[in-house]
Formats: sequence, C-alpha cells, structure tokens
Amino acid sequence: MGKSADAFRTISEAAAELSLPQHVLRFWETRFTQIKPLKRGGGRRYYRPEDVLLLKGIRHLLYEQGFTIKGVQRILKEDGPRHVIAIGEAGSLEALEQSEERPPDSDMRQRGTDSSANARYSSLNKQKRDQLTDVLGELLACKRMLDNAREG
Repeated sequence: MGKSADAFRTISEAAAELSLPQHVLRFWETRFTQIKPLKRGGGRRYYRPEDVLLLKGIRHLLYEQGFTIKGVQRILKEDGPRHVIAIGEAGSLEALEQSEERPPDSDMRQRGTDSSANARYSSLNKQKRDQLTDVLGELLACKRMLDNAREG
C-alpha cells in the first residue's frame, strides 16, 4: 500500500518519485532556498507534498525546458514558488499555459520561434508578455514600412 498524497516523503522516496539521484536533491537545496525539507534526528530529510511539487516543477524547467539553474532561480524570484509548483502540478509548462488566459495573437509558438525562446517567453508574467507582444507588433510594423520603402 502506497503513501497518502499528503504524507511526507523521505529523500529516497522523493528521489524515486522524481527519478533523480538523492545527491541532486541535496544539491538543489543549496541552490534553491525555497526547498526546505524538515530535518529530524540524525539529519533525516522529510519533504512535504508542496516540496515535492516544487521539485517536480524545478526538474521540469531544468531537464525538459532547458533552463539553467540561474534561470529557474529568476523564475522563482519573479513569479514565486507557487508558479513553479503549478508547473509541477500541471506536469508541464505547456499544460500550465493552456490553463492561463492568453490572447491567441500573443502566443509566440504561432510565430515559429525555437523552443528555448518559448521557454523564456512563457516564464514571463502576463504584463511582461503583453509588453513584449506590443513591442513585437511595433517592430513588425517598422519592418513593413522599410520593406515598402525599399520596393517604392
């Protein structure tokens, strides 16, 4: 019989659930201050369910989206751990994006950009994405004006 979803996990259980070696979790604790497992006698670590979700989000951003540790630290600083936890709960950045309201014309995936640009773009908050979309629209208008001037 498995543990309840609300049960605390030992480092070996958390590592197995995340398909990561235990030393990686210990290393991440030094790089991401938001990861704070309870430590009991003898230094045993116990991860709360929220810690495991945060670790899932960090793992996804690092291993599947290609972010650097500094990039994930920036996301945690700018958007907070709840955003990264939501990624962990959703199972992917794309699933999280689909749950957010976004105007279709602001989706950079429709513009054929590469996946690393998509990852950087989707890590921004809505206000910053909207500002970038506005700037992109202005740049495209400038490009059209230059193209027209060259033709005429």
